[in-house]
Amino acid sequence: MKKQKLTFDSRIDYALILPAFLLNLIGLLVLYIATSHDYPQRLTNVMAQQITWGIAGIIIALIVMHFDAEMLWKFTPFLYGLGIFLMILPLKLYDPLTVSLTGSKNWIYLGGSNLFQPSEFMKISYILLMARVVVNFQNRLKQRLLKDDWHLLFLMFLVTLPVMVLLGAQKDFGTALVFMAIFAGIVLVSGISWRIILPVVAFVVIIGGGIIYLTTFEAGRQFLQSVGMDKYQILRIDAWRDPFTNAQGSTYQQAQGLIAIGTGGLFGHGFNVANISVPVRESDMIFTVIGEDFGFVGSAFVILLYFVLIYRMIHVTIRANNQFYIYVSTGIMMMLLFHVFENIGANIGVLPLTGIPLPFISQGGSSLIGNLIGVGLVLSMKYNQLPTFPSDTLRKQSLRTTRYKTDKNIV
Repeated sequence: MKKQKLTFDSRIDYALILPAFLLNLIGLLVLYIATSHDYPQRLTNVMAQQITWGIAGIIIALIVMHFDAEMLWKFTPFLYGLGIFLMILPLKLYDPLTVSLTGSKNWIYLGGSNLFQPSEFMKISYILLMARVVVNFQNRLKQRLLKDDWHLLFLMFLVTLPVMVLLGAQKDFGTALVFMAIFAGIVLVSGISWRIILPVVAFVVIIGGGIIYLTTFEAGRQFLQSVGMDKYQILRIDAWRDPFTNAQGSTYQQAQGLIAIGTGGLFGHGFNVANISVPVRESDMIFTVIGEDFGFVGSAFVILLYFVLIYRMIHVTIRANNQFYIYVSTGIMMMLLFHVFENIGANIGVLPLTGIPLPFISQGGSSLIGNLIGVGLVLSMKYNQLPTFPSDTLRKQSLRTTRYKTDKNIV
């Protein structure tokens, strides 16, 4: 039987591209508003950089879209190794001024400017290797027991440990939380027993609650600082618990953000209004611009676009029917969801500020390109999908479930 070929258009998921494209446009719009009011002398430069990064990210995403699962599988260890190497560089090549302002050594500084954040690209490499480890491990099992779940967790921990150590050295707590979210998402999908997951979740909740409780009295704060917690992190928890306690001091950013969003009301004040001063609203606090200018309706529309994007990612992943793709897509979705949840949650006062950008919208080339690469990976799942014919259905399913069993390298 002669096989038909899928057309280029039929291999592109435009329903997935559309929300990502609209979020990028909204990002340029609100970045223009924030920069024109806070740094008018830098407006042209900032907008040109963001547009350039966006175009570069789209080009890279289109290239990544052509990578099939087999190619990604083979290149994953190299990409992980490259990512670890790049994450070491900021510990030596950093800008002292940036470190004094942010408290983190997470940018590579060279030639008088901060070039990029390696951790943003490491997220993609980490997701790929985690997916490879899980698939390789599961395809070796004949019967899965509880001890096998512990073994898989140990392998996943080995992949995660170097990343967390480097993030600890960089003092980038916010990005570490993103990796933990990716780890948690892949663990849940991997089928690890709830007899293991529930005690771990309970332990994390107890530790988190204990840290928050210790920040409520001086002896506890001193203890947290003695075990390595920075003072600015404690102050961020204070700002989250009561943003108006010291609204002209340590809680100024959180308080101003809440006021800006609150004054927006239902429909906002309209385009290019910035009556409330909010520090770094071009980046971490970008959602306050959306809330102030476009109100609840505009904010809800942005959140809806994120849900549509995630829904389309789930749809493409299910249709791909490929183990490796399932875990890759899970990691990407967890990365995006956690960014959205944490950034918007921090802006509206539900969560503490952690310096996590809003995907596709906040200023920053590293984050924007990394997120677009993630979209490119999900697009590749449909682009490289083989056409289905009645006589080929069983053969295709067999190939997809056994393709990686011949690979003997786990990490």
